[in-house]
Amino acid sequence: MNRPVENRSRPTALAAVLALIGAAFLGLTACATTGAQRPGVVVTTNILGDITREIVGDQAEVTVLMGPGADPHSFGVSAPQAARIEQADLIVHNGLGLEENVLRHVEAARESGVAALAVGEGVDPLTYASDDTAGRPDPHFWTDPVRVRTAVRLIADELIEHVEGVDATVVRANAARYDARLSDLSAWMRNRFAAIPDDRRNLVTDHHVFGYLAQRFGFRVIGAVIPSGTTLASPSASDLASLATAIERAKVPAIFADSSRPDRLAQALRRESHVDVRVLSLFSESLTERGGGAATYLEMMRANTTAIADGLGAPTPTARPAAGTERKTP
Repeated sequence: MNRPVENRSRPTALAAVLALIGAAFLGLTACATTGAQRPGVVVTTNILGDITREIVGDQAEVTVLMGPGADPHSFGVSAPQAARIEQADLIVHNGLGLEENVLRHVEAARESGVAALAVGEGVDPLTYASDDTAGRPDPHFWTDPVRVRTAVRLIADELIEHVEGVDATVVRANAARYDARLSDLSAWMRNRFAAIPDDRRNLVTDHHVFGYLAQRFGFRVIGAVIPSGTTLASPSASDLASLATAIERAKVPAIFADSSRPDRLAQALRRESHVDVRVLSLFSESLTERGGGAATYLEMMRANTTAIADGLGAPTPTARPAAGTERKTP
């Protein structure tokens, strides 16, 4: 009498097991789908990438196209990166002509309906005042931390508007916390630069990259080894001779060359100038790997400020803050 009951229970138990397996499979599928649909932000340069990650936090996936130490004027994107651009919820790019080899991908994505923020266009951009690029917009706004504070607000607004699923309260809190650190950075830079004698506040760089910093903190840009806003240009012999004369007249003690590129042009200018000029490295257009001296925007700006102040003859402070040790608000 018990045997028929036992036969009927076996399929029932089997069905229950299959149901559990099916539920587990559906759960895994749902998780995979959710992961695939995680909001995505694509950022072109690594400087903007670091800033954007501070604002985004854990609210979305951030993909940065430009690797450490790359040149924003010349870097390109791979096929997988181009696909990421097309599939992004939001593209954050510098704009103002900086990413010369990436712009066509950004424009194509924008035309297909992807939201894109050209940060430089919203931070009161300057124009070049001289040389080959006179009158054109200067894209190097990040050398001014006050303009970067404006950029933070712009990026936060675009994230909240265009990236579905982000928590606006969290994004605003992240932006406010980072803004406080930028405020501290700006004040520290002003104090450090104030120690440079007025007659030594003259900048010569490998190309025109520090116009925003000069305007914000009261420097005079004597010239650039490459008389252009892009590293893709080249100086002529007459360009070097003219700049050498300007250096002699202004008694410039140091030329600043970007650490990511060879300084042979700056060294050539040093030989032409007939004065005792040092060639010093700055992190002007790209972050480094961790441990390389400029792994974050804040670390980069502190390192550059120290190099400029020391190179132009500012007295060494008794207690200089270590790179990246800015105040953090809770």
